[in-house]
Amino acid sequence: MLDWLKLPFKKLFSSKKRLPEIDFEALKAALGYTFTNSEIFVQALKHRSYLPVCQESRIHSNERLELLGDSVLGLVVVEFLYQQYPNKEEGDLTSMKSLIVSRRILARIARALRLGQFILLSESEEKSGGRNRASINSDALESVIGAIYLDGGLDMARAFIHDKILSNFDQIITRELHQNFKSILLEYSQSRNLGLPSYHVQSVNGPDHQKVFTIEVKIQDAVLGLGIAKNKKRAEQLAAKEALRNLYII
Repeated sequence: MLDWLKLPFKKLFSSKKRLPEIDFEALKAALGYTFTNSEIFVQALKHRSYLPVCQESRIHSNERLELLGDSVLGLVVVEFLYQQYPNKEEGDLTSMKSLIVSRRILARIARALRLGQFILLSESEEKSGGRNRASINSDALESVIGAIYLDGGLDMARAFIHDKILSNFDQIITRELHQNFKSILLEYSQSRNLGLPSYHVQSVNGPDHQKVFTIEVKIQDAVLGLGIAKNKKRAEQLAAKEALRNLYII
């Protein structure tokens, strides 16, 4: 890595203040990566809700590292897809990349790594289920990727991404392509006693042989998602998928 690129981060992590209590050996075992700079990984695990606890400003949360990790992850995934599928067009590669780096997939991997137990959260955020929240887990995983990039360089970050994410690429693609979003939304709403999702045709456009359906899905009279497709079943699935995104489930 170029020395000038490291300079701002050296300055940021130069403080000698006492680190929050994290079981670094357990973290290394969970990640399968031996890091040298503990402070970078503390920041990678520091959710913004924790900042008042340690009396720090927003810049000390994991959001900067999340941005960096997101870019590194995108580069490595696109590089992998480009080499793996030399005959696929840009649109196909983009779709696969979007799937791999989606919040749902990253959160699932973060949970498999038990990353949630290491995230630094406020007491209220923890009580509200923050340790298992998809958005917090996926963001933390991207932050860890950013930390590995700074700590060990691109080759180490690439190795981590290949080992923890891309090694299961075929399974992820197969599972997600057959994902039933209506079932996921139903399971979510029932688990929280919200009642059953209801689907309503908002509009039907086009001639009889080329109809386009717009369907909305509601939970407790609140419209959570819209789906547009050439048949009702597909439109309902897309509406459920948008609802899950709006609920931060995927």
